[in-house]
Amino acid sequence: MSVAANPILPTLPTRPTPPSSSNHTALARCRCFFFSSPAAFIRRRRTTTTKDTTKSPRLFVVACRSDSESKMSDSVPETEACPDPSSAIDFLTLCNRLKTTKRKGWINHGIKGPESIADHMYRMGLMALIAGDIPGVNRERCIKIAIVHDIAEAIVGDITPSDGVPKEEKSRREQAALNEMCEVLGGGMRAEEIKELWAEYENNSSLEANLVKDFDKVEMILQALEYEREHGKDLDEFFHSTAGKFQTDIGKSWAAEIISRRTSK
Repeated sequence: MSVAANPILPTLPTRPTPPSSSNHTALARCRCFFFSSPAAFIRRRRTTTTKDTTKSPRLFVVACRSDSESKMSDSVPETEACPDPSSAIDFLTLCNRLKTTKRKGWINHGIKGPESIADHMYRMGLMALIAGDIPGVNRERCIKIAIVHDIAEAIVGDITPSDGVPKEEKSRREQAALNEMCEVLGGGMRAEEIKELWAEYENNSSLEANLVKDFDKVEMILQALEYEREHGKDLDEFFHSTAGKFQTDIGKSWAAEIISRRTSK
């Protein structure tokens, strides 16, 4: 579809007016973009757009950045693509299953109205948010990993050790599900980022992954303690399965605090 066929976009000259020397500094923080179609243009964020109905079927955009944005690494792509609205809503609708699928470990122990997969990931995200700074650890990346680490369970469900599924097979199923979800999202940079974050956690291949792995266990035993108090259950299994497996000082200290509270009840 040519730009001229789209009545929504207003009119703009096809070429920018050359800046005066007094505008040189401002120009240094501006980038010019040409887009082949309105769809490509819509995916470009933070821009001012117009339509040329007489000369060119392309859109001309000047995107000005703040001083702080200008200092960002040149490795960040200028034409970062966002999912189109249809793909975004399809993806989010699929992710609704994370809100409605209950964690199987609690169901197996007779907990009524247990937490969902999304409940679990949300509190892990909060853990990453409030954790103290650790040298070499990107806290924002920890938050991202926390909210995607179980995302494939929207399709495969919550596979637990009691299901008897080998670790390699569980990983294969989840990888296939993740790929399917990213196809629903429409691919692109956001989908690739989700895949990268998931793989980083799955392989425990970074300091951030180490910390989020600990948060996964901390969240589980904290939830176990809460269910013990709420339902009068003995959930020793969850505490035994995590004992001695924490990798970070934060994980160890938070787990110790939970266990201390449990033993003092």
